[in-house]
Amino acid sequence: MSGLLALLDDVAGIAKIAAASVDDVAGQAAKAGAKAAGAVIDDAAVTPKYVHGFAAARELPIVGKIALGSIRNKLVFLLPLALLLSAFAPWAITPLLMLGGSYLCFEGAEKVLHLFRPAAAHGATEETGDPAHLEAAKVSGAVKTDFILSAEIMTIALAALPAGQSVWMEALALAVVALGITAAVYGGVALIVKMDDIGLWLARNARLAPTRAFGRGLVHVMPGFLSGLMAVGTAAMLWVGGSIVLHGAAETVWAAPYEAIHHLAVVVAAGVGESLAGTVEWLVTAACDGIFGLAFGMALVPLVTQAINPVIARIRGKGGAH
Repeated sequence: MSGLLALLDDVAGIAKIAAASVDDVAGQAAKAGAKAAGAVIDDAAVTPKYVHGFAAARELPIVGKIALGSIRNKLVFLLPLALLLSAFAPWAITPLLMLGGSYLCFEGAEKVLHLFRPAAAHGATEETGDPAHLEAAKVSGAVKTDFILSAEIMTIALAALPAGQSVWMEALALAVVALGITAAVYGGVALIVKMDDIGLWLARNARLAPTRAFGRGLVHVMPGFLSGLMAVGTAAMLWVGGSIVLHGAAETVWAAPYEAIHHLAVVVAAGVGESLAGTVEWLVTAACDGIFGLAFGMALVPLVTQAINPVIARIRGKGGAH
């Protein structure tokens, strides 16, 4: 009997440790996921364009295919790479974060520039052809774009995890981040792309006049909502990208810009009431990070478009020639 009681006591102890580990994983995943807000918002803002032009019946299946591709990106490719990076090259995390932050700044700056360019400059063309082939091409393009954003999300999440923990804890936390963010992003995208259909159904079929009016309102408001979502996504990219680059520079080569922004935020926050000081300090820091991200992204645009992209195009061309 005493042996059985000892065994039960050991099992209870193991259960407590396991429960604590689950709590740790959930807490770490939540903190790490919050750090990736900019890339997450942009992912949600970008994805709806990939279902534009398809029949309503194909919208959710397309979103589902992109979501599955996103999970594959995160769990099959990026999660093992993140664990290898953490184990064998932790020194590379900050430079990779800065590279990803630079990409966010570049993308955000390009979107701002597009606001001031004629529509013809975007090179938009009407896509025609076999619907199944076009759908496969759209899904493939969306999954490739998702890979870049997912890489940034996973790297940000990895950097946000506490140092010195076991590999399996890191793996579980990153897996929770990957699954949670994918569900949140593509669940939100699915709701967004069907919102106008929901509004149209309510406008035509609802029994009550206020409900029909609400449905008509949904149909009218969705184009503006999507534009607003794109604007929020762009602002979030610039803010997060600028913050990542500034933090990385402070840890590696040049701390002055980061320290100047921190000092400015503290000074401004000191001029308001104590209850608002934390909020004001965060707002000033975020605004300065965003302004820096925009300026840095603008500086990267000619470098990428006139130097890096042509080199990549040549390499691809030579590869295709063989």
